[in-house]
Amino acid sequence: MTSTSSDPRPFRPADLGTLVVLAWSGAAPDGSDMPYLLGYSLGDAEGGPEATSAAVEHLLTSNGLRVGGDLVDGTTRPSLPVGLLVEAGQAVLTMTRPQFRAQCTAPPEWLAAVAERGHAYLVFTTRTWPEGRPGAPVPPEALAAFAGADETLHAAAHAVLPARRLRG
Repeated sequence: MTSTSSDPRPFRPADLGTLVVLAWSGAAPDGSDMPYLLGYSLGDAEGGPEATSAAVEHLLTSNGLRVGGDLVDGTTRPSLPVGLLVEAGQAVLTMTRPQFRAQCTAPPEWLAAVAERGHAYLVFTTRTWPEGRPGAPVPPEALAAFAGADETLHAAAHAVLPARRLRG
């Protein structure tokens, strides 16, 4: 039997390695704070950073986001399978193809910016960042160097996601 797939093996969530989401805010061109979310993998899957990057790209494209593509405006696409829930000081990023959920504690300035704007800007990169371990403090200059690097930005999907809240 001959396979018609160009992929050497099917997608496995374990190929993503450890996925991390960080929330921070920064000045936007309009002068107010923009809430940002950065998604990335540590590159620690069995196949190493190269396999991890390919798996992250598969996750993003399966959910309607394109690496190196145009900005996706989730505020105008309610059927986008990528969502953001903000509750109890947490930012929770979800995707449905396949099921994916990552959350992080959001700093107060990020929560204020997302409350003001009603959305956050997601940068989810295929570039691995082994130094950005969950639970470890990330110095602002290290975050700025990684998140602002051309290699990170060009290897990323970019989206504006409306911030949803649980209804009481």
